[in-house]
Amino acid sequence: MPGEILYWLINMSIVASFMGLIVMAVRKIRSIPHRVSVFLWMIPFIRMCIPWGINSPYSLMTLISRLTTRTVTVYRPMDDLAFSATNVLMEADSYSPLTFSSEDLQRVFDTAFWIWAVAALAILITIGVLYFTTKKEIKDSILYKDDIYLSEKVDSPAVYGIFGHRIVLPASLAGTDLKYIVGHERTHVRRHDNLWRLLGFITAAIHWFNPLSWIFLRAFLADLELACDETAVSGYDAQERKDYARALLNASQSRNLFVSAFGGAKVRTRIENVLSYKKITVFSAIGFSIFVLAVLYVLMTNAG
Repeated sequence: MPGEILYWLINMSIVASFMGLIVMAVRKIRSIPHRVSVFLWMIPFIRMCIPWGINSPYSLMTLISRLTTRTVTVYRPMDDLAFSATNVLMEADSYSPLTFSSEDLQRVFDTAFWIWAVAALAILITIGVLYFTTKKEIKDSILYKDDIYLSEKVDSPAVYGIFGHRIVLPASLAGTDLKYIVGHERTHVRRHDNLWRLLGFITAAIHWFNPLSWIFLRAFLADLELACDETAVSGYDAQERKDYARALLNASQSRNLFVSAFGGAKVRTRIENVLSYKKITVFSAIGFSIFVLAVLYVLMTNAG
């Protein structure tokens, strides 16, 4: 049983890596807004978390399966609908239950499972400790107004908390024009970005053995910030976007992994993105929606 869990986890990680590389390529297309392309990260995320998918003859996996993979059907409720798992390793004689091709291979996977489990648990505990340490840092913050707090312990405006959100600003910002800063942080709150950040870290921790999972996490966090910027400035005119970019440039960079900060990493990229922002027309919105749904369907389904 332990070896079987790791067997399918590795298969999931390999398939998710391939899909994630495609997402990495698609997100480089400049004509696609980041608040659209960020949804594509659902593909490797779901691939890393759920081992089963719906079969489809139009899946990209149908093409790949001709070369290297095998589709293992796990449930078929009707003739034209089946749920399956993608088997990349192809090192088993049977799959219900899974039987390895040799006893030595069984022992290797059983032993490797415990190594994976110990490392994954250690990373998850570390994430938990860092998260609660972060929360403790702003425990003594002082209410400024509404949902905004001031603290001497932070060096950049940020949203803290997963469900009970709190916008915390450096005490030195009191009395300044907070329109753009607070607008950005409240956009994070509406988008539940801290929750997505946490889920991203947990997923990467589970797939810690796959270096691509950490590369995808970094790209996903960057896209969250870019998407938040685009949403925040969607109602601004050209001058207000310039003022927003200036505020972004002046903000200190936050090194905290578990908060959504106004002055996050790659500020230059974010400023360029804000200044080149173009509103999405109704026609474009429909086109992008169809594009995202098509990509989801092609990459999320298994070989039919």
